[in-house]
Amino acid sequence: MMMEQKLLIYNTLTRQKERFVPLHAPNVGMYVCGPTVYGDPHLGHARPAITFDVVFRYLRHLGYKVRYVRNITDVGHLEHDADEGEDKIAKKARLEELEPMEIAQYYTNRYHQAMEALNVLPPSIEPHATGHIIEQQQLVKQIMDNGFAYESNGSVYFDIEAYNKKYHYGRLSGRTLENIKDASRELDGVGEKHNQADFALWKKASPEHIMRWPSQWSDGFPGWHCECTAMGRKYLGSHFDIHGGGMDLVFPHHECEIAQSVASQGDDMVKYWMHNNMITINGQKMGKSLGNFITLEQFFKGTHPSLEQPYSAMTIRFFILSAHYRGTVDFSNDALKASEKGLERLLGGINDLNRVVPAAQSDEQTHHLVSELAQKCYDAMNDDFATPQVISHLFEACTTINKILDHKASISEDDLHTLNDTMRLFTFDLLGLKEEKGKSNDAREEAYGKVVEMVLDLRAKAKAAKDWATSDKIRDELAAAGFEVKDTKDGVTWKLNK
Repeated sequence: MMMEQKLLIYNTLTRQKERFVPLHAPNVGMYVCGPTVYGDPHLGHARPAITFDVVFRYLRHLGYKVRYVRNITDVGHLEHDADEGEDKIAKKARLEELEPMEIAQYYTNRYHQAMEALNVLPPSIEPHATGHIIEQQQLVKQIMDNGFAYESNGSVYFDIEAYNKKYHYGRLSGRTLENIKDASRELDGVGEKHNQADFALWKKASPEHIMRWPSQWSDGFPGWHCECTAMGRKYLGSHFDIHGGGMDLVFPHHECEIAQSVASQGDDMVKYWMHNNMITINGQKMGKSLGNFITLEQFFKGTHPSLEQPYSAMTIRFFILSAHYRGTVDFSNDALKASEKGLERLLGGINDLNRVVPAAQSDEQTHHLVSELAQKCYDAMNDDFATPQVISHLFEACTTINKILDHKASISEDDLHTLNDTMRLFTFDLLGLKEEKGKSNDAREEAYGKVVEMVLDLRAKAKAAKDWATSDKIRDELAAAGFEVKDTKDGVTWKLNK
Protein backbone atom coordinates (compact mmCIF):
# COMPACT_ATOMS: atom_id res chain seq x y z
CA MET A 1 0.00 0.00 0.00
CA MET A 2 1.51 3.32 -1.07
CA MET A 3 -1.32 5.72 -0.40
CA GLU A 4 0.84 7.98 1.79
CA GLN A 5 1.87 9.91 -1.37
CA LYS A 6 0.06 13.28 -1.18
CA LEU A 7 -1.55 13.77 -4.56
CA LEU A 8 -2.78 17.19 -5.70
CA ILE A 9 -5.35 17.45 -8.50
CA TYR A 10 -6.43 20.67 -10.21
CA ASN A 11 -10.21 20.85 -9.79
CA THR A 12 -11.87 22.83 -12.59
CA LEU A 13 -14.82 23.47 -10.27
CA THR A 14 -12.78 25.32 -7.64
CA ARG A 15 -10.05 26.51 -10.03
CA GLN A 16 -7.30 25.33 -7.72
CA LYS A 17 -5.16 22.32 -6.90
CA GLU A 18 -6.70 20.25 -4.11
CA ARG A 19 -5.38 17.38 -2.07
CA PHE A 20 -6.93 14.17 -3.43
CA VAL A 21 -8.99 12.55 -0.69
CA PRO A 22 -11.32 9.84 -2.03
CA LEU A 23 -14.90 9.68 -0.75
CA HIS A 24 -14.63 5.96 0.07
CA ALA A 25 -10.94 5.03 0.25
CA PRO A 26 -9.46 2.68 -0.84
CA ASN A 27 -12.13 2.75 -3.57
CA VAL A 28 -12.01 5.43 -6.24
CA GLY A 29 -14.71 6.09 -8.82
CA MET A 30 -13.64 7.81 -12.06
CA TYR A 31 -15.84 8.65 -15.04
CA VAL A 32 -14.36 9.97 -18.31
CA CYS A 33 -16.28 11.06 -21.40
CA GLY A 34 -15.45 8.69 -24.23
CA PRO A 35 -15.84 9.15 -27.99
CA THR A 36 -18.92 9.79 -30.12
CA VAL A 37 -18.40 6.93 -32.54
CA TYR A 38 -19.18 8.32 -35.97
CA GLY A 39 -15.67 8.61 -37.40
CA ASP A 40 -12.10 7.43 -37.03
CA PRO A 41 -10.29 8.33 -33.79
CA HIS A 42 -7.88 11.24 -34.25
CA LEU A 43 -5.12 12.92 -32.27
CA GLY A 44 -7.71 14.91 -30.28
CA HIS A 45 -9.18 11.62 -28.99
CA ALA A 46 -5.76 10.30 -28.04
CA ARG A 47 -5.19 13.10 -25.56
CA PRO A 48 -7.97 12.47 -22.98
CA ALA A 49 -7.50 8.71 -23.40
CA ILE A 50 -3.77 8.93 -22.58
CA THR A 51 -4.22 11.62 -19.89
CA PHE A 52 -6.77 9.61 -17.91
CA ASP A 53 -4.93 6.35 -18.60
CA VAL A 54 -2.00 7.85 -16.66
CA VAL A 55 -4.38 8.96 -13.86
CA PHE A 56 -5.85 5.42 -13.78
CA ARG A 57 -2.39 3.79 -13.72
CA TYR A 58 -1.08 6.11 -10.99
CA LEU A 59 -4.09 5.80 -8.68
CA ARG A 60 -3.88 2.01 -8.95
CA HIS A 61 -0.15 2.17 -8.25
CA LEU A 62 -0.84 4.19 -5.09
CA GLY A 63 -2.94 1.26 -3.89
CA TYR A 64 -6.42 2.53 -4.69
CA LYS A 65 -9.05 0.20 -6.07
CA VAL A 66 -10.23 2.17 -9.09
CA ARG A 67 -13.46 1.65 -10.98
CA TYR A 68 -12.90 3.50 -14.23
CA VAL A 69 -15.97 4.11 -16.41
CA ARG A 70 -15.51 5.50 -19.93
CA ASN A 71 -18.61 5.71 -22.07
CA ILE A 72 -19.33 5.26 -25.76
CA THR A 73 -21.76 7.87 -27.15
CA ASP A 74 -23.75 6.05 -29.79
CA VAL A 75 -26.93 8.16 -29.78
CA GLY A 76 -28.16 11.63 -28.87
CA HIS A 77 -25.09 13.71 -29.79
CA LEU A 78 -26.53 16.11 -32.35
CA GLU A 79 -24.46 18.23 -34.73
CA HIS A 80 -23.05 21.49 -33.36
CA ASP A 81 -23.46 20.10 -29.80
CA ALA A 82 -26.89 21.78 -29.79
CA ASP A 83 -30.51 20.60 -29.58
CA GLU A 84 -31.05 21.00 -33.28
CA GLY A 85 -29.63 19.25 -36.32
CA GLU A 86 -29.13 15.59 -37.03
CA ASP A 87 -27.73 12.88 -34.76
CA LYS A 88 -24.04 12.55 -35.71
CA ILE A 89 -24.26 8.75 -35.98
CA ALA A 90 -27.60 8.70 -37.82
CA LYS A 91 -26.20 11.22 -40.33
CA LYS A 92 -23.17 9.05 -41.06
CA ALA A 93 -25.46 5.99 -41.34
CA ARG A 94 -27.66 7.81 -43.87
CA LEU A 95 -24.63 8.86 -45.93
CA GLU A 96 -23.23 5.31 -45.96
CA GLU A 97 -26.64 3.55 -46.20
CA LEU A 98 -25.97 1.48 -43.09
CA GLU A 99 -27.86 0.73 -39.90
CA PRO A 100 -26.71 3.31 -37.28
CA MET A 101 -25.47 0.51 -34.99
CA GLU A 102 -23.20 -0.70 -37.80
CA ILE A 103 -21.60 2.74 -37.84
CA ALA A 104 -21.32 2.80 -34.04
CA GLN A 105 -19.87 -0.72 -33.88
CA TYR A 106 -17.39 -0.14 -36.70
CA TYR A 107 -15.98 3.04 -35.16
CA THR A 108 -16.03 1.61 -31.64
CA ASN A 109 -13.85 -1.25 -32.92
CA ARG A 110 -11.54 1.24 -34.65
CA TYR A 111 -11.31 3.28 -31.44
CA HIS A 112 -10.38 0.16 -29.43
CA GLN A 113 -7.67 -0.78 -31.96
CA ALA A 114 -6.16 2.71 -31.72
CA MET A 115 -6.31 2.64 -27.90
CA GLU A 116 -4.55 -0.72 -27.83
CA ALA A 117 -1.82 0.61 -30.11
CA LEU A 118 -1.38 3.60 -27.77
CA ASN A 119 -1.12 1.19 -24.81
CA VAL A 120 -4.22 2.73 -23.17
CA LEU A 121 -5.62 0.26 -20.65
CA PRO A 122 -9.29 -0.63 -21.16
CA PRO A 123 -11.62 0.95 -18.58
CA SER A 124 -13.33 -1.20 -15.92
CA ILE A 125 -16.73 -0.57 -17.57
CA GLU A 126 -17.51 0.86 -21.00
CA PRO A 127 -21.25 1.58 -21.09
CA HIS A 128 -23.05 2.63 -24.28
CA ALA A 129 -25.68 5.37 -24.30
CA THR A 130 -28.09 3.12 -26.26
CA GLY A 131 -27.80 0.46 -23.56
CA HIS A 132 -29.05 2.88 -20.90
CA ILE A 133 -32.15 4.50 -22.37
CA ILE A 134 -34.28 3.42 -19.37
CA GLU A 135 -31.85 4.94 -16.85
CA GLN A 136 -31.88 8.17 -18.85
CA GLN A 137 -35.67 8.25 -18.88
CA GLN A 138 -35.67 7.72 -15.10
CA LEU A 139 -33.26 10.65 -14.72
CA VAL A 140 -35.53 12.91 -16.83
CA LYS A 141 -38.53 11.87 -14.73
CA GLN A 142 -36.73 12.70 -11.45
CA ILE A 143 -35.78 16.15 -12.79
CA MET A 144 -39.41 16.76 -13.88
CA ASP A 145 -40.79 15.53 -10.54
CA ASN A 146 -38.48 17.99 -8.76
CA GLY A 147 -39.83 20.87 -10.85
CA PHE A 148 -36.75 21.56 -12.98
CA ALA A 149 -37.99 20.36 -16.39
CA TYR A 150 -41.10 20.68 -18.57
CA GLU A 151 -42.62 18.86 -21.52
CA SER A 152 -43.24 20.66 -24.77
CA ASN A 153 -44.65 18.97 -27.90
CA GLY A 154 -43.38 15.55 -26.76
CA SER A 155 -39.86 16.81 -25.96
CA VAL A 156 -38.62 17.50 -22.42
CA TYR A 157 -36.42 20.51 -21.63
CA PHE A 158 -34.39 21.44 -18.57
CA ASP A 159 -35.77 24.64 -17.02
CA ILE A 160 -32.61 26.66 -16.41
CA GLU A 161 -34.43 29.62 -14.86
CA ALA A 162 -36.31 27.48 -12.30
CA TYR A 163 -33.04 25.73 -11.45
CA ASN A 164 -31.09 28.98 -11.14
CA LYS A 165 -33.56 30.35 -8.58
CA LYS A 166 -32.60 27.59 -6.17
CA TYR A 167 -29.08 26.64 -7.35
CA HIS A 168 -26.44 28.40 -9.37
CA TYR A 169 -26.17 27.41 -13.06
CA GLY A 170 -22.73 28.06 -14.56
CA ARG A 171 -20.43 27.15 -11.65
CA LEU A 172 -18.07 25.01 -13.71
CA SER A 173 -17.63 27.32 -16.70
CA GLY A 174 -17.88 30.56 -14.71
CA ARG A 175 -20.73 31.82 -16.89
CA THR A 176 -23.80 33.57 -15.52
CA LEU A 177 -27.33 32.76 -16.65
CA GLU A 178 -27.69 36.26 -18.17
CA ASN A 179 -24.52 35.73 -20.16
CA ILE A 180 -25.77 32.33 -21.41
CA LYS A 181 -29.20 33.76 -22.28
CA ASP A 182 -27.60 36.61 -24.25
CA ALA A 183 -25.41 34.18 -26.15
CA SER A 184 -28.43 32.06 -27.13
CA ARG A 185 -30.83 34.93 -28.01
CA GLU A 186 -29.70 34.99 -31.61
CA LEU A 187 -31.32 31.57 -31.98
CA ASP A 188 -34.72 32.85 -30.86
CA GLY A 189 -37.71 31.46 -32.61
CA VAL A 190 -37.61 27.80 -31.54
CA GLY A 191 -41.02 27.99 -29.94
CA GLU A 192 -41.05 24.86 -27.80
CA LYS A 193 -38.50 26.09 -25.25
CA HIS A 194 -39.51 28.50 -22.46
CA ASN A 195 -36.04 29.95 -22.61
CA GLN A 196 -33.52 29.71 -25.41
CA ALA A 197 -30.81 28.55 -22.95
CA ASP A 198 -32.88 25.50 -21.83
CA PHE A 199 -31.41 22.21 -23.05
CA ALA A 200 -33.11 19.01 -24.18
CA LEU A 201 -33.39 16.06 -21.81
CA TRP A 202 -35.57 14.07 -24.22
CA LYS A 203 -36.20 14.83 -27.89
CA LYS A 204 -39.26 13.76 -29.80
CA ALA A 205 -38.08 12.01 -32.96
CA SER A 206 -39.14 13.49 -36.29
CA PRO A 207 -40.77 10.91 -38.62
CA GLU A 208 -37.52 10.29 -40.57
CA HIS A 209 -35.35 9.88 -37.44
CA ILE A 210 -34.19 6.24 -37.28
CA MET A 211 -32.87 6.10 -33.71
CA ARG A 212 -35.91 6.22 -31.44
CA TRP A 213 -37.26 4.59 -28.29
CA PRO A 214 -40.72 4.65 -26.69
CA SER A 215 -41.18 6.86 -23.62
CA GLN A 216 -44.06 8.39 -21.64
CA TRP A 217 -43.52 11.66 -23.51
CA SER A 218 -43.00 10.50 -27.11
CA ASP A 219 -41.09 8.13 -29.32
CA GLY A 220 -37.72 9.80 -29.22
CA PHE A 221 -34.18 9.77 -27.91
CA PRO A 222 -32.29 11.19 -24.91
CA GLY A 223 -30.49 14.52 -24.92
CA TRP A 224 -26.71 14.24 -25.24
CA HIS A 225 -26.01 15.39 -21.66
CA CYS A 226 -28.21 12.76 -19.98
CA GLU A 227 -26.12 9.69 -20.66
CA CYS A 228 -23.12 10.59 -18.49
CA THR A 229 -25.22 11.60 -15.49
CA ALA A 230 -27.33 8.43 -15.73
CA MET A 231 -24.46 6.01 -16.37
CA GLY A 232 -22.08 7.66 -13.90
CA ARG A 233 -24.69 7.30 -11.16
CA LYS A 234 -25.56 3.73 -12.12
CA TYR A 235 -21.97 2.45 -11.99
CA LEU A 236 -20.28 4.79 -9.50
CA GLY A 237 -23.13 5.84 -7.21
CA SER A 238 -24.71 9.24 -6.56
CA HIS A 239 -21.37 10.63 -5.29
CA PHE A 240 -18.04 9.75 -6.88
CA ASP A 241 -14.50 11.12 -7.02
CA ILE A 242 -13.36 12.15 -10.48
CA HIS A 243 -15.09 13.15 -13.70
CA GLY A 244 -12.77 13.85 -16.62
CA GLY A 245 -12.85 14.90 -20.23
CA GLY A 246 -11.58 17.47 -22.69
CA MET A 247 -11.75 21.18 -21.88
CA ASP A 248 -14.14 21.64 -24.81
CA LEU A 249 -16.72 19.72 -22.75
CA VAL A 250 -16.75 22.13 -19.80
CA PHE A 251 -19.56 24.06 -21.48
CA PRO A 252 -22.20 23.01 -22.28
CA HIS A 253 -21.78 19.28 -21.63
CA HIS A 254 -20.34 19.13 -18.11
CA GLU A 255 -22.17 22.27 -16.96
CA CYS A 256 -25.41 20.56 -17.97
CA GLU A 257 -24.32 17.34 -16.22
CA ILE A 258 -23.86 19.24 -12.93
CA ALA A 259 -27.30 20.84 -13.31
CA GLN A 260 -28.87 17.44 -14.05
CA SER A 261 -27.30 15.75 -11.03
CA VAL A 262 -28.22 18.57 -8.63
CA ALA A 263 -31.74 18.87 -10.08
CA SER A 264 -32.32 15.12 -9.78
CA GLN A 265 -30.71 14.34 -6.40
CA GLY A 266 -30.33 17.70 -4.64
CA ASP A 267 -26.53 17.82 -4.55
CA ASP A 268 -23.33 17.43 -6.59
CA MET A 269 -22.42 14.00 -7.87
CA VAL A 270 -18.74 14.72 -8.63
CA LYS A 271 -16.00 15.86 -6.26
CA TYR A 272 -13.09 16.57 -8.64
CA TRP A 273 -13.60 17.77 -12.23
CA MET A 274 -10.49 17.24 -14.39
CA HIS A 275 -10.07 18.57 -17.92
CA ASN A 276 -7.28 18.08 -20.43
CA ASN A 277 -6.53 20.90 -22.82
CA MET A 278 -6.85 20.75 -26.58
CA ILE A 279 -4.52 19.70 -29.34
CA THR A 280 -4.24 22.54 -31.80
CA ILE A 281 -3.13 22.57 -35.39
CA ASN A 282 -1.72 25.98 -36.36
CA GLY A 283 -3.32 27.33 -33.20
CA GLN A 284 -6.86 26.09 -33.97
CA LYS A 285 -8.51 23.25 -32.03
CA MET A 286 -8.23 19.93 -33.84
CA GLY A 287 -11.67 18.37 -34.18
CA LYS A 288 -13.94 16.33 -36.43
CA SER A 289 -16.49 19.14 -36.69
CA LEU A 290 -13.76 21.53 -37.90
CA GLY A 291 -12.47 19.03 -40.46
CA ASN A 292 -8.83 19.82 -39.57
CA PHE A 293 -8.07 16.58 -37.78
CA ILE A 294 -5.49 13.89 -38.52
CA THR A 295 -6.61 10.36 -37.66
CA LEU A 296 -4.40 8.12 -35.57
CA GLU A 297 -4.15 5.64 -38.44
CA GLN A 298 -2.84 8.44 -40.69
CA PHE A 299 -0.15 9.16 -38.07
CA PHE A 300 0.79 5.49 -37.82
CA LYS A 301 1.00 5.14 -41.62
CA GLY A 302 2.14 8.66 -42.53
CA THR A 303 -0.69 9.07 -45.06
CA HIS A 304 -1.90 12.62 -44.28
CA PRO A 305 -0.55 15.42 -46.54
CA SER A 306 0.66 17.46 -43.55
CA LEU A 307 2.77 14.57 -42.20
CA GLU A 308 6.39 14.34 -43.32
CA GLN A 309 6.69 10.70 -42.20
CA PRO A 310 4.78 8.05 -40.22
CA TYR A 311 4.90 8.37 -36.43
CA SER A 312 4.56 5.31 -34.22
CA ALA A 313 1.90 4.98 -31.53
CA MET A 314 4.51 5.33 -28.78
CA THR A 315 5.91 8.48 -30.40
CA ILE A 316 2.36 9.92 -30.24
CA ARG A 317 2.01 8.85 -26.61
CA PHE A 318 5.37 10.38 -25.71
CA PHE A 319 4.42 13.59 -27.60
CA ILE A 320 1.22 13.94 -25.56
CA LEU A 321 2.96 13.20 -22.23
CA SER A 322 5.74 15.72 -23.03
CA ALA A 323 3.25 18.51 -22.28
CA HIS A 324 1.25 18.98 -19.09
CA TYR A 325 -2.31 17.75 -19.64
CA ARG A 326 -3.75 21.20 -18.86
CA GLY A 327 -1.54 22.97 -21.42
CA THR A 328 -2.29 23.14 -25.13
CA VAL A 329 -0.20 21.08 -27.49
CA ASP A 330 0.35 22.41 -30.99
CA PHE A 331 0.84 19.72 -33.57
CA SER A 332 3.90 19.99 -35.78
CA ASN A 333 6.23 17.58 -37.56
CA ASP A 334 9.19 19.07 -35.70
CA ALA A 335 7.56 18.40 -32.31
CA LEU A 336 6.79 14.81 -33.31
CA LYS A 337 10.32 14.22 -34.58
CA ALA A 338 11.66 15.57 -31.28
CA SER A 339 9.32 13.14 -29.47
CA GLU A 340 10.59 10.27 -31.61
CA LYS A 341 14.18 11.14 -30.60
CA GLY A 342 13.22 11.66 -26.96
CA LEU A 343 11.48 8.30 -26.76
CA GLU A 344 14.47 6.62 -28.42
CA ARG A 345 16.79 8.25 -25.88
CA LEU A 346 14.69 7.11 -22.92
CA LEU A 347 14.22 3.52 -24.10
CA GLY A 348 17.89 3.41 -25.15
CA GLY A 349 18.90 4.50 -21.65
CA ILE A 350 16.86 1.72 -20.07
CA ASN A 351 18.32 -0.86 -22.48
CA ASP A 352 21.83 0.45 -21.78
CA LEU A 353 21.41 -0.43 -18.09
CA ASN A 354 21.82 -4.07 -19.14
CA ARG A 355 25.35 -3.29 -20.33
CA VAL A 356 26.46 -1.52 -17.17
CA VAL A 357 29.11 -3.33 -15.15
CA PRO A 358 28.58 -2.38 -11.49
CA ALA A 359 31.50 -1.09 -9.41
CA ALA A 360 32.21 -1.76 -5.74
CA GLN A 361 30.52 1.53 -4.95
CA SER A 362 28.83 4.47 -6.63
CA ASP A 363 30.49 7.83 -6.94
CA GLU A 364 28.80 10.52 -4.87
CA GLN A 365 26.96 12.22 -7.74
CA THR A 366 25.53 8.97 -9.13
CA HIS A 367 24.45 7.75 -5.70
CA HIS A 368 22.75 11.11 -5.08
CA LEU A 369 20.87 10.93 -8.40
CA VAL A 370 19.74 7.35 -7.85
CA SER A 371 18.62 7.90 -4.26
CA GLU A 372 16.54 10.96 -5.21
CA LEU A 373 15.17 9.90 -8.60
CA ALA A 374 12.08 7.99 -7.44
CA GLN A 375 10.93 10.72 -5.04
CA LYS A 376 11.50 13.44 -7.65
CA CYS A 377 9.32 11.50 -10.10
CA TYR A 378 6.67 10.91 -7.43
CA ASP A 379 6.70 14.61 -6.53
CA ALA A 380 6.06 15.48 -10.18
CA MET A 381 3.20 12.95 -10.46
CA ASN A 382 1.72 14.19 -7.18
CA ASP A 383 1.72 17.75 -8.49
CA ASP A 384 -1.33 17.28 -10.73
CA PHE A 385 0.31 14.59 -12.91
CA ALA A 386 3.25 16.67 -14.19
CA THR A 387 4.43 14.13 -16.76
CA PRO A 388 6.91 16.51 -18.53
CA GLN A 389 8.83 16.81 -15.23
CA VAL A 390 8.86 13.02 -14.83
CA ILE A 391 10.32 12.71 -18.33
CA SER A 392 12.99 15.34 -17.62
CA HIS A 393 14.05 13.48 -14.42
CA LEU A 394 14.28 10.24 -16.43
CA PHE A 395 16.41 12.07 -19.03
CA GLU A 396 18.80 13.17 -16.27
CA ALA A 397 19.16 9.50 -15.38
CA CYS A 398 19.94 8.70 -19.05
CA THR A 399 22.77 11.26 -18.97
CA THR A 400 24.21 9.51 -15.90
CA ILE A 401 23.91 6.09 -17.58
CA ASN A 402 25.93 7.41 -20.53
CA LYS A 403 28.61 8.68 -18.13
CA ILE A 404 28.79 5.26 -16.45
CA LEU A 405 29.20 3.54 -19.83
CA ASP A 406 31.94 6.06 -20.73
CA HIS A 407 33.67 5.19 -17.42
CA LYS A 408 33.19 8.79 -16.26
CA ALA A 409 30.99 7.67 -13.35
CA SER A 410 30.54 4.48 -11.34
CA ILE A 411 27.52 2.74 -9.86
CA SER A 412 27.19 0.03 -7.22
CA GLU A 413 25.12 -3.10 -7.73
CA ASP A 414 22.43 -1.88 -5.28
CA ASP A 415 22.16 1.51 -6.95
CA LEU A 416 22.05 -0.10 -10.40
CA HIS A 417 19.17 -2.28 -9.22
CA THR A 418 17.31 0.72 -7.77
CA LEU A 419 17.87 2.82 -10.88
CA ASN A 420 16.61 0.03 -13.13
CA ASP A 421 13.47 -0.46 -11.02
CA THR A 422 12.70 3.28 -10.85
CA MET A 423 13.15 3.88 -14.57
CA ARG A 424 11.03 0.87 -15.50
CA LEU A 425 8.30 1.77 -13.01
CA PHE A 426 7.84 5.32 -14.30
CA THR A 427 8.48 4.68 -18.01
CA PHE A 428 6.51 1.48 -18.50
CA ASP A 429 4.00 1.11 -15.64
CA LEU A 430 3.04 4.75 -15.02
CA LEU A 431 3.70 6.66 -18.24
CA GLY A 432 2.56 3.55 -20.13
CA LEU A 433 5.34 3.67 -22.73
CA LYS A 434 6.60 0.43 -24.20
CA GLU A 435 9.24 -0.95 -26.51
CA GLU A 436 7.78 -1.08 -29.99
CA LYS A 437 8.25 -4.07 -32.17
CA GLY A 438 8.48 -3.37 -35.85
CA LYS A 439 10.43 -0.80 -37.80
CA SER A 440 13.01 0.17 -35.21
CA ASN A 441 13.53 -3.47 -34.26
CA ASP A 442 13.93 -4.49 -37.89
CA ALA A 443 16.51 -1.75 -38.33
CA ARG A 444 18.31 -2.93 -35.20
CA GLU A 445 18.29 -6.56 -36.41
CA GLU A 446 19.70 -5.42 -39.72
CA ALA A 447 22.46 -3.46 -37.97
CA TYR A 448 23.34 -6.48 -35.79
CA GLY A 449 23.44 -8.64 -38.90
CA LYS A 450 25.88 -6.29 -40.63
CA VAL A 451 28.20 -6.31 -37.61
CA VAL A 452 28.18 -10.13 -37.47
CA GLU A 453 28.90 -10.30 -41.22
CA MET A 454 31.80 -7.89 -40.75
CA VAL A 455 33.23 -9.95 -37.86
CA LEU A 456 32.89 -13.17 -39.91
CA ASP A 457 34.66 -11.44 -42.76
CA LEU A 458 37.58 -10.72 -40.39
CA ARG A 459 37.51 -14.40 -39.35
CA ALA A 460 37.66 -15.50 -43.00
CA LYS A 461 40.70 -13.25 -43.50
CA ALA A 462 42.34 -14.75 -40.38
CA LYS A 463 41.67 -18.28 -41.67
CA ALA A 464 43.08 -17.37 -45.08
CA ALA A 465 46.22 -16.14 -43.31
CA LYS A 466 46.23 -19.45 -41.34
CA ASP A 467 45.82 -17.44 -38.11
CA TRP A 468 43.78 -20.19 -36.41
CA ALA A 469 44.01 -18.64 -32.96
CA THR A 470 42.20 -15.46 -34.08
CA SER A 471 39.73 -17.42 -36.20
CA ASP A 472 38.79 -19.70 -33.27
CA LYS A 473 38.67 -16.79 -30.83
CA ILE A 474 36.17 -14.95 -33.05
CA ARG A 475 34.00 -18.09 -33.33
CA ASP A 476 34.13 -18.71 -29.55
CA GLU A 477 33.39 -15.10 -28.64
CA LEU A 478 30.40 -15.07 -31.02
CA ALA A 479 29.21 -18.36 -29.48
CA ALA A 480 29.50 -16.85 -25.99
CA ALA A 481 27.31 -13.93 -27.17
CA GLY A 482 24.74 -16.44 -28.45
CA PHE A 483 25.70 -16.56 -32.14
CA GLU A 484 26.17 -20.07 -33.50
CA VAL A 485 28.68 -20.11 -36.37
CA LYS A 486 28.90 -23.11 -38.72
CA ASP A 487 31.49 -23.73 -41.42
CA THR A 488 29.79 -25.59 -44.29
CA LYS A 489 31.08 -26.45 -47.73
CA ASP A 490 28.90 -23.62 -49.12
CA GLY A 491 30.49 -21.10 -46.78
CA VAL A 492 29.82 -19.81 -43.27
CA THR A 493 26.31 -19.69 -41.75
CA TRP A 494 25.30 -18.07 -38.45
CA LYS A 495 22.20 -17.77 -36.34
CA LEU A 496 21.35 -16.14 -33.03
CA ASN A 497 20.28 -18.66 -30.36
CA LYS A 498 18.35 -16.24 -28.14
